[in-house]
Amino acid sequence: MRPFDYQRPARAAEAVQAASANSMYHAGGTTVVDLMKLDVWRPDRLIDISGLSDTSYDFVQRKDGRLRIGALTRMSSLADNAMIRSDYPLLSDSLWLAASPQLRNMARLGGNVLQRTRCPYYRDTGYDQCNRRNPGSGCAALDGGVTRNHAVLGVSDQCIATYQGDWAQALIALDANVELLGKDGPRAIRFADLHRLPGDNPAQENNLRTGDLITAFSIPDKTWKRSKYLKIRDRESYAYALASAAVALDMEGDTVRDVRIGLGGVATVPWRASEAEAALKGQTLDEASATRAAQIAFSRAQGTQENAFKIKLGRETLVRALLETAQMEG
Repeated sequence: MRPFDYQRPARAAEAVQAASANSMYHAGGTTVVDLMKLDVWRPDRLIDISGLSDTSYDFVQRKDGRLRIGALTRMSSLADNAMIRSDYPLLSDSLWLAASPQLRNMARLGGNVLQRTRCPYYRDTGYDQCNRRNPGSGCAALDGGVTRNHAVLGVSDQCIATYQGDWAQALIALDANVELLGKDGPRAIRFADLHRLPGDNPAQENNLRTGDLITAFSIPDKTWKRSKYLKIRDRESYAYALASAAVALDMEGDTVRDVRIGLGGVATVPWRASEAEAALKGQTLDEASATRAAQIAFSRAQGTQENAFKIKLGRETLVRALLETAQMEG
């Protein structure tokens, strides 16, 4: 790990003003410190926001028609929240199925959505070819590398690294907003606009401005008791998704009034399957309609010889998630 300056401001505005293009915010530190040890991240300043005292950023509240969740809320705290487990089970599911108990007790939700890919060519500086870490150097995965765990949706000829978080799939499915404090004051953006597709510039992973601090997430306060997060992985404990689906359903009998779908483990960013949702609305939900929706969701998927299995697995995961969610009490 390289030398760096450490600051622990008491107020959020002080943290924002101290931030620069080569600084990092730190709360739980489960991603920042890890990547600093690997020499992937080399910030000259680490800004510890875990002790901000000007206001609380650890909260869960329903207010003015929205569910708001503070960015410093711990993963384990939200996963165990009784209201969340009752009315938004997909939010709770996606956190319980992520990481280990130790990490869930440390990691904060603001940092969770900004976690970096687990692509081995990004995280191992022994590989020079990584357009995310070393822009313009190429992609070792695409140049004869191992690609079994890489993405099939949202890929480019510059990068196929998977976004491997879980909670983000639930957020994007539920039309979440991200509340920010920046150098010009507070603002909010759609969660769907937070992350960037790799395109020709994989190194720019999000649309945050220099100094932007995530302060909260907000979701339209519509109860989604019939919702779940299904995660398929190589082993049941502490493993990233090969394919996952965050599904929320509003049903009238067997007919879909509204549906939300987020896909994980298969895309370069948190992925909203909007076209699949449109195909299901107003339809009877059965295996045939779920299968059609899954085919639409993966119609533009691009696999390699090693990860093409994810296309079929992703479709089957979505079908199973839809049918199992339909059986829940609404």
